[in-house]
Amino acid sequence: MTPSNKFEDFVELISVLRRECPWDRKQTHHSIKENLIEEAYEAVEAIEDEDYDDLSKELGDLLLHVVFHSKMAAENDHFTIDDVIYRISEKLIRRHPHVFDNVDVENEKEVASNWETIKLSEGRESILDGIPGHLPGLIKAQRMQQKAANVGFDWHKWELAWEKLNEEIDEWREAVESQDAEKRADEFGDLLFSLVNVGRLLDLNAEDSIRKTNKKFESRFRYIEKELKSRNKSLNDSNLEEMDELWNEAKNKSN
Repeated sequence: MTPSNKFEDFVELISVLRRECPWDRKQTHHSIKENLIEEAYEAVEAIEDEDYDDLSKELGDLLLHVVFHSKMAAENDHFTIDDVIYRISEKLIRRHPHVFDNVDVENEKEVASNWETIKLSEGRESILDGIPGHLPGLIKAQRMQQKAANVGFDWHKWELAWEKLNEEIDEWREAVESQDAEKRADEFGDLLFSLVNVGRLLDLNAEDSIRKTNKKFESRFRYIEKELKSRNKSLNDSNLEEMDELWNEAKNKSN
C-alpha cells in the first residue's frame, strides 16, 4: 500500500490496520480516548506556534482518530464514517438558516443567538447542554459565559464586570482570613470565574492566556536550573535570593 491524498484510500488504510496489526486490532473507543484529547492539544499548540507544517501533521492525527473510531463503531453496527459526515453536514445546514434558508441576520451576534435557539428547538433543555463535563475549568467557564452572553445574559461593558471582580477579591480575602478551608476554595473559584469573565469581555481567552504564562514560567525556571548547573549547584544548594536574581535575568533576556 502506498500513501495517498484521497479520503477513501485513508479509510481503507485504517481498515487494513484493524485487520492486520495486533495493536490496532486490540484498541477500543475507551482505550484511545485520552489519545484523542492529547492530539487535539497538540493541534492547538501548533496553531499557537503558527507552525503550519506541524499543524497539517496534527490535523492528520485527529483525522486518524475520527476514522479509527468510526471504523470500530461500524464493526459493531453502531455507525459508519458516512453517518458521521452526513450528520455533521445536516447539522451545519440546519444551524445556518441565514446561509441555506431565508433567515436574515445583521451580524455575528444574531448568528450566535439563532444558533442557541436552534439547539434548544432540537430538544436540549438548557443552552448549557452540550458543554463537555471534562473540559478544563477555565475553558468551561468561558464557554458557559459565552453561551449565556449569546442570549443576552451578560454585562454590557467590562467595567461592570470589573466591579464584580473587586467584590469577589474582597470576599476571597475574608474567606482566607476566616481560616475556613471550604469557604476559601469556594470563594477562590468565584474569583477565578469573575476573572475569566472580565477577560472575555476584553476579548481575551483565559486558557490561551494561562498557557502563555505557563510557557513563560517554564522557560524562566529552566533558565534558573541551567545557570545553577553551570555553577555546579543544584536547586537545593541555592536560596530564594539567588534564584530570584536568575529569574530576573531570564525575564530581561526574554524582553
